[in-house]
Amino acid sequence: MTFVESYGPWAVIAGASEGVGAVFAAAVAKEGVNVVLLARRQGALDEVAASIRDESGVETRTVAVDLAAPTAMQTVADATRDVDVGLLMYCAGADPNYRPFLDNPVEVATAMVRRNCTVPVQMCHHFAGPMAERGRGGIIVLSSGGGFVGAPNMVIYGGSKAFDIVFTEALWAELHPRGVDVLSLVLGETDTPALRRLRAERGFADDADAPLPGVATVDEVVKDALEHLAHGPSWMVGEQLRAGLQMLGGMPRNDAVDIMMKAASATMDQGDGTS
Repeated sequence: MTFVESYGPWAVIAGASEGVGAVFAAAVAKEGVNVVLLARRQGALDEVAASIRDESGVETRTVAVDLAAPTAMQTVADATRDVDVGLLMYCAGADPNYRPFLDNPVEVATAMVRRNCTVPVQMCHHFAGPMAERGRGGIIVLSSGGGFVGAPNMVIYGGSKAFDIVFTEALWAELHPRGVDVLSLVLGETDTPALRRLRAERGFADDADAPLPGVATVDEVVKDALEHLAHGPSWMVGEQLRAGLQMLGGMPRNDAVDIMMKAASATMDQGDGTS
């Protein structure tokens, strides 16, 4: 079957205003799949949608929605009631704070749990049913290497991404026999606008025109997502992440946490000397 026959005629991409989500939406649109773009910022969504229509000629639909809101799933369901969704990619959920657990009100933590755990569960349940009935379709949930071992400043982010990994792998075990491809796409550091904003806030003086050293590109992530969707349940993006996780997996968890503590300090707390 062609890509459209397997995963069309519509795809829903959560977190589509920039970075991985925007590039993934453009990539599936080039395959002829219409796209529903979800994110908070209507203006950014409109720009992505216009670019996709100009390049690919497919239909686009934008839905401005806060995926941490209790009503998020209902908003998405209402906006997609009249379209046949064959592909879901959930790539919202970056942590814009990177702060200790107790530095923020607990509502910040519970909002992240909704965005990274509750809403992906709701979306997968909502869209996977029709996919399983048709015997075709695809689901990709982005997770993080931070979900494998606990580390400072990522208490809820890491915990929620650990949930995403196991949830998506288990979903693959149930849906793959029914013809639905499911992939847990695990990322390390990825050169996205969100990462660059966070690094700038923490004192890094990155060259805007140069790639971040040792960091995966958005194009690499999207390429891996499309190549490995049919071969789930999990794929770790980048040789550096795969090697790191293999090393951590072979040692006692206490030692792995200690290494993650040191790595977090080295990569996120040392910029140009201002932090």
